[in-house]
Amino acid sequence: MSERGEVRQRIIDAAAQLLQSQGRDAVTTRAVSAAAGVQPPTIYRLFTDMRGLLDAVASDGFDTYLVRKHDQALTDDPVEDLRTGWDLHVQFGLEHPAHYLLMYGQPVPGHRTAAAERASQRLRMLVGRIATAGRLAVSVETGAGMIHAAGTGVTLSLIGTAPEDRDPDLPRRLREATIDSITGAAPTDARDYAQRAAGLKAVLGGATELFTAGERALLDELLDRLADAPLAR
Repeated sequence: MSERGEVRQRIIDAAAQLLQSQGRDAVTTRAVSAAAGVQPPTIYRLFTDMRGLLDAVASDGFDTYLVRKHDQALTDDPVEDLRTGWDLHVQFGLEHPAHYLLMYGQPVPGHRTAAAERASQRLRMLVGRIATAGRLAVSVETGAGMIHAAGTGVTLSLIGTAPEDRDPDLPRRLREATIDSITGAAPTDARDYAQRAAGLKAVLGGATELFTAGERALLDELLDRLADAPLAR
């Protein structure tokens, strides 16, 4: 690692330690620079502003978690892999609430941390594998959005609840209800064409030569409409 990289990591580590031990309000330019042994202008030179530093702290915390616990090996069952991903997401939030709140606790329209963006990409991949297997009853976009909203919501709710008052089975029950809703809660006949529509869109990803851009956009719109229709019933 270069000297610049070492200084950058030292600042991130100092900010993370303050965040974990004293909370968000303790992460100030003065406190971080003192803890890292650098001058305040160094923080702005490397991170532009405090938002940039906090985004880097969130990303670093998530990267550490990925290395330790979120290196999820995929199996032949994409639905079970989604369950595992959900459980790891909730576990990360409860083990690292300060980092989780940086990633998801105060959303700003149009702004998403790099860590949250990588988590979103992985979630969409997991849901996409369910579509490819023909087991998704909504579009990939809708399925990923529902899982994200439910998983983030339950994790933030648990973080905000005193440990002794938490319902330990709540994440599992909400997980199963949400997965059921995106994989087959609709009536059988509606579920069949919804799954076929979501699966067809998923496997057509590489068939770009068969359609013009306009035709593909129209086809995607129609397939998404078919895939999402059962949820309205």
